[in-house]
Amino acid sequence: MDQEMKYVYKVYECGSFSKAAAQLYMTQPALSLAVKRAEESIGALIFDRSAKTLTLTEAGEIYIEKYYQIRDLEMELALKLHDLSFLHTGSLTIGGTNYFNSYILPPVISKFRQTYPGIDVTLVEAGSRELLAMLRDHRIDLTFNCGLSRKDPYRLTPCFKDHVLLCVPKSFAVNEKAMACAMTNMNILEKKHLDESFPAVSLCDFKDIPFILLSDGNNLYERAKVMFEQEQMTPQVAMRLSQLATAWHLSCEGLGAAFISDHLVTKASDSVYYFRLDSPLAERTFDFVTSENRYISRAMDAFSEVFSSYYLI
Repeated sequence: MDQEMKYVYKVYECGSFSKAAAQLYMTQPALSLAVKRAEESIGALIFDRSAKTLTLTEAGEIYIEKYYQIRDLEMELALKLHDLSFLHTGSLTIGGTNYFNSYILPPVISKFRQTYPGIDVTLVEAGSRELLAMLRDHRIDLTFNCGLSRKDPYRLTPCFKDHVLLCVPKSFAVNEKAMACAMTNMNILEKKHLDESFPAVSLCDFKDIPFILLSDGNNLYERAKVMFEQEQMTPQVAMRLSQLATAWHLSCEGLGAAFISDHLVTKASDSVYYFRLDSPLAERTFDFVTSENRYISRAMDAFSEVFSSYYLI
């Protein structure tokens, strides 16, 4: 791909010549001249400069579409050439949320690095929506998600399950019916919550206590919202957070009940009780997510195999 095409894309990505020039470490006049040369070569304007916000012309939309196609072909060529090395060299960029990167991926990445030391692994952390955008732009090779449909334009391969529990501080008053279902931290570490014969609770048993909820758009918040609606219950919201692990830690400090993943419980603690939830939404299945039209490299396949051997779905 020629340099001028990369310059045009950077202007499109940044939405302005000045921001793009700063990121490219070049002067704005030099960048403008490069874009003008690209426009002269195709005989049409790429950007509409008349409005306050820089936008693409019809020709510009075609130009950027072809930029993506050329970039994808170059990336596929590089991946296929790397594959000839039989995983002795190469790279892999994995995107995950804070929860995945902190609690799920560390042992997998450690095993992968031991098995394939020549593969350079980069771990990117962001929210689920941002990660999907990064996947579409090929800034990451793969990510994980539990909220996508098979109709969405991605390759989805089930790879991992977790179970949503209600974490409630022991200092909170809970009725006798619910307390009969309470589990300790050690019960969770012993996987007793996976025993379907163990009694589960309804959220209406906790209508008088405050909840720590995640922010809108988070999959666990969307599930909690539906569970509240099914119980015709409006929760008392103590606070909203963006990170699942933070909600769990604050719940352990007595600030509210929180919906958590069972994989967060990694050490003994005596400050909270855990409850199985009587809802099919309490079980989540995560998929490996890759671009629908992207070449699947041997490094991606190898990582998938290592992950699957560690977390048997």
